[in-house]
Amino acid sequence: MDFWYFAGLFFLTFLSEDAAVLSGGFLASMDMMAGPPAFVACFLGIWAGDIGLYLIARHFGRPLVNRFWATSERTRQKLSRSEAWFRRHGLLALILCRIVPGTRLPTYLTAGFLRMAMPFYIAVTGILAAAWVAFSFWLVHLLGRAAPGLFQTIHQNAAWVGLLVLILSILISLRSMIAGWIRGLRCFRRLAQWEFWPAWIFYIPVALKYLALSLKYRGLNLPTCANPGMFTGGLIGESKFATLRDLQQTSPEWVAASFLIDEGSERIAKFETVLDCGELDFPLVLKPDVAQRGSGFKVVRSRAQALDYLASVPVSVVAQAYIPGPHEIGVFYYRFPDEPCGRIFAITEKIFPVIVGDGSRSVEELIRADQRAAILADTYLRRFHSQRDTVLSAGISLRLVEAGNHAQGCIFRDGMHIWSEQLEARIDEISRKVPGFFVGRYDLRFASLAELRDGRGFSILELNGASSEATSAYDAAKTLGEAYRLLFQQWEIVFAIADANRRLGHRPDSAACVFAEWRRYQARSLCHPHAD
Repeated sequence: MDFWYFAGLFFLTFLSEDAAVLSGGFLASMDMMAGPPAFVACFLGIWAGDIGLYLIARHFGRPLVNRFWATSERTRQKLSRSEAWFRRHGLLALILCRIVPGTRLPTYLTAGFLRMAMPFYIAVTGILAAAWVAFSFWLVHLLGRAAPGLFQTIHQNAAWVGLLVLILSILISLRSMIAGWIRGLRCFRRLAQWEFWPAWIFYIPVALKYLALSLKYRGLNLPTCANPGMFTGGLIGESKFATLRDLQQTSPEWVAASFLIDEGSERIAKFETVLDCGELDFPLVLKPDVAQRGSGFKVVRSRAQALDYLASVPVSVVAQAYIPGPHEIGVFYYRFPDEPCGRIFAITEKIFPVIVGDGSRSVEELIRADQRAAILADTYLRRFHSQRDTVLSAGISLRLVEAGNHAQGCIFRDGMHIWSEQLEARIDEISRKVPGFFVGRYDLRFASLAELRDGRGFSILELNGASSEATSAYDAAKTLGEAYRLLFQQWEIVFAIADANRRLGHRPDSAACVFAEWRRYQARSLCHPHAD
C-alpha cells in the first residue's frame, strides 16, 4: 500500500506541490503511511520538478534564443549583464521564489536560461524543497498534537478528508496575499512573530477545528444557539447596544453609560439631546453598533468631532462614556445551562503601547524605530496620519491605540494571574442575570488591580457572544501550539454549550441567515473610519 501512496504523492507534486505535501502530512498523521516514505516521496517529486525546469531552459531555451534573437552585440551584452546579476543575487532569488507563490516557474526557468551553476542550483533547490516539505509536515503534526482527536474525527469521517485537503490547499494557494505585507526586514519580523500573521493564515487550523466540531455535533451553525438571548448567539451581526441594555437593566452599577444613536435623519438631534441632558460628556466613545475587532472605535473630545463622526458613519452607533481606566482586561466566561454557577476560562491583560518623544524625531520615525510598533507601522500611521511629521518634545508620550483590540495594535498578555474567587463570583453574578447568556467575553476597564480582584471598581465596556475569543491566546510569550490549544478548547466549550441548549429545545439559526448577516456586515463596515 505504501508503494502506491509513494507513487501517488510523487506524481501529485507535478500537478500541485501544496496538495501533495498536505496529503502526505495527513496520511502520515493518520498512520495511513509511514512518515519517512511520505516525506521522501514529496521531496523527490518537488526536487525532480525543480531540476527538470532548469534543464529544459538551459538545454532548449538558450540555444533557441542564441539562434534567433541573440545575433546583435547589444543583445549579447544584455544577456551577459543578466547572467552577472543572477550570479550575485541568484541565492536570494531562489529563496524568495520558494516563499512567494507564482514565482517558482519563471525563476527556475530563468536560472537555467542564464546558466546558473548546476551543482549550486541543485544543492540550493534540494535544501529548500526539503525545508518546505519538513515545515508542511511539521504543521500538520503540530495540529495533531494541539487538537487531540481532530485527526481521529477526520478519519472516522473519511468522506470529508479529501474535501478538507482540497480546502486547505486552496487556502494555502492564496498565500500570494502575503506579498502585500512582506516589505523589507520589518515584514520578515512579522513572519517570524505568529501573533502578527494575517488572520486568513492564522485561522486555518481554527477553521479546521470548527469543521471537526461541526461533524462531531452535527451542525455547522450550532454555535448560534450557544446564547439564546443574543441574535445568532453572538456569532455574527449582534447589536452591542442590545447586550449593553440588558446589562444596564440587570446590573447598572457595573456598566459604562451607553446610548444608541439610530440610523435616520433624527440621529443628530438624539445625540444632542443626550449631551444636553448631561447623560454623557466629553470625551466619549463612538463605535458602530455592529462591529468586530475594534472597527470604527473613536474617542471624540468635542461636539464637532462627534458630529463629523455621525455624519460620515450612517449606520447605528453606540455613544458610550469614556472610561479612562487606565487598565483594561478581557474576561472570557462560560456556564453550562444545567450548572448553577459559571467560571472564568481566560483573562487577557491589555497593554496600550506608547512612544516617547526625544525632541528630534518625528512620530513616524519613533514608530518605525520601536521594535514592535514598526511591525504595525501601517496601522499606526493611518491612525496618526496628520501627526506623522510632528516632532514630540522630549519626555512627551503618545498613546498609539485606544481600542483594546489586538487588530488595532493593542498588546495582549495572559492575565490569569489577575483571577480571584471574588472576581469570578462577581462576573458570574452579573452573567446569570443576563437573559439567555452562557458564553462570551467581557471587556472591562478599571483603575485599581486590588479593587478588581475584590470584585469591584470596574466598568463593562462590551459583552461579546459566541464568536468572541479567549484573546490571551495572542500573548507573544505563548508558543503557536499553546495559542491553538487555547482557542480549540474555547470552541469546544462553545459547541458543547450550544449542544446543551439545543437539547433544551433551542434551535440554531440557519446557515443562510448567518451568511446573510456576514455579507450585510461586510457591506456596512465599509463606512467605518480608522479606529483609535
